[in-house]
Amino acid sequence: MALSRTVIRLTFLMVLLLVGCTTSPSATSPAPQPTPSSGETMSPAEPSPPPTPERPLAARVNGQPIYLVDYERQVAQYEAAMIARGEDPSSPEGQAQLMQAREQILNWMIERVLVEQAAAQQGITVTDAEIEAAMAQMIQDAGSEEAFQARLEQNGLTQQEMWNELRAELIGQKVIEQVIAAVPETAEHVHARHILVATQQQAEQLLAQIQAGGDFAALARQYSQDESTRDAGGDLGFFPRGVLMVPEVEETAFSLQPGQTSGVVQSSFGYHIIQVTERELNYPLSPENLQLLRDRAYQEWSEALWSQAQIERYVGQNS
Repeated sequence: MALSRTVIRLTFLMVLLLVGCTTSPSATSPAPQPTPSSGETMSPAEPSPPPTPERPLAARVNGQPIYLVDYERQVAQYEAAMIARGEDPSSPEGQAQLMQAREQILNWMIERVLVEQAAAQQGITVTDAEIEAAMAQMIQDAGSEEAFQARLEQNGLTQQEMWNELRAELIGQKVIEQVIAAVPETAEHVHARHILVATQQQAEQLLAQIQAGGDFAALARQYSQDESTRDAGGDLGFFPRGVLMVPEVEETAFSLQPGQTSGVVQSSFGYHIIQVTERELNYPLSPENLQLLRDRAYQEWSEALWSQAQIERYVGQNS
């Protein structure tokens, strides 16, 4: 199952909604030390007790339980957030949204367990000090210890439960950082341009003109149906592998050397002619492409976790 980093961070969005923060606590961001609460000691998450008939499950992930009570608490928080936004969970639209949210929440809870299991196998941990710093930042953003406690109580959460949520989030951040660290900041790029038309016949006619010395950019401006590149003479700019929306164009571009023009290439968008103007072996990735490749690296890693996991679900969309 393909899940993005947006899904893995769903819990923190809920936490931010809870405390009204504008920035996420980070394991690497300095924060003041927490103010001791009224006699409550915060400690790392303890192993879950074994399931019993009195503790029904929402799911089981590689043998590790996700308890129904925890799942329903997350759903209740989402429903409360809907009401706070002025939405009616009992309306047909609200019911449809809540049904979709139930599936997403369970997927997120499953993914969180998978990530924590992978982190344990790789020796990735977080310290008490890191969690305390994140908790302190949330208290500061809430305005005071009392305001923070009030918001926890309003949402049926204890500090221990919030501690566990933060621990899971920080572990998830470290896992993401490790996965995306393998993505280099430079890569082979080609600088290419293309012409897109609706029929093979028209593409072959334009290709013949180009082969006879016609100006590629001028023909692109006159005939290409790709509105995003037409005015620039079909210029796609420099790009690495794995970023174009049309894989047939990307694959063809990387098979060409500077100055070469392809034959007619068919895709779901129509018929293309591609010409490469430059090629660089170690060209810096743009911030947008670097983020795209990092997201893809994490998604592929996540998909591998899901494909290898033994997952049992005991609630569904209509639960």
